[in-house]
Amino acid sequence: MSGHSKWHNIRLRKGVQDAKRGNLFTKLAREIIMAAKGGGGNPDNNLRLRLAIQKARDNSMPADNIKRSLQRGTGEIEGAVFEELTYEGYGPAGVAVIVEVATDNKNRTVAVIRNLFARNGGRLGETGSVAYRFRPIGLITIPKGVVDEDTLFGIALEAGAEDVRSDDENFEIITQPEDFGAVRQALDDAKIKFAHADLTMEPADTVHVEGKDAEVLLNLIERLEDDDDVQNVYANFEMSEETMEAAAR
Repeated sequence: MSGHSKWHNIRLRKGVQDAKRGNLFTKLAREIIMAAKGGGGNPDNNLRLRLAIQKARDNSMPADNIKRSLQRGTGEIEGAVFEELTYEGYGPAGVAVIVEVATDNKNRTVAVIRNLFARNGGRLGETGSVAYRFRPIGLITIPKGVVDEDTLFGIALEAGAEDVRSDDENFEIITQPEDFGAVRQALDDAKIKFAHADLTMEPADTVHVEGKDAEVLLNLIERLEDDDDVQNVYANFEMSEETMEAAAR
């Protein structure tokens, strides 16, 4: 599991997302809007929309909020016009960072992103400067004890998973993005409960970070993730769990 994945799971476990649920709902709504705008309002024919709605439900987003977001995406009701953009940059210790945004004001957003990098030991880079160091995947995390490894391995691979990995606490199922929905459905059908399931970016290489650099880097990532315009942040760092646990307190 990459350092960023561990950091995300630690924040979830400590309830950081629950404390910022309004911010989370804003991001979920924008993902539904963009998915419906780009591929139509029928989840059966729009995988991105189907996954966006499922993620919203997983996070207890009210049904009315989901419906309004869908209607805004299809143009049934008026709302802000969002544009999807990706920024690339470097954090402390040369860590590669990708920031995905959905914004109704590109000039505002790029100024905020550039400022957050500059104030937290990093810098905004050019398009393509770090993207080649990541690949898109589906990632499903299942706590050990929920299912035995052989059973999970068989179900996941049969459904189209690329790999099943494990660490001390969790199993990780890795999929190609287009196979993510089918693998998740297979787990649901088998009544296997997972802790987290999402499309993400996996780094091809990682940078070990410790000490002051680790503290500054985690602050940069948290500040980026807390911005309403930012949908996702990916970074290729590794650091000790003790450091991440301390930062999440």
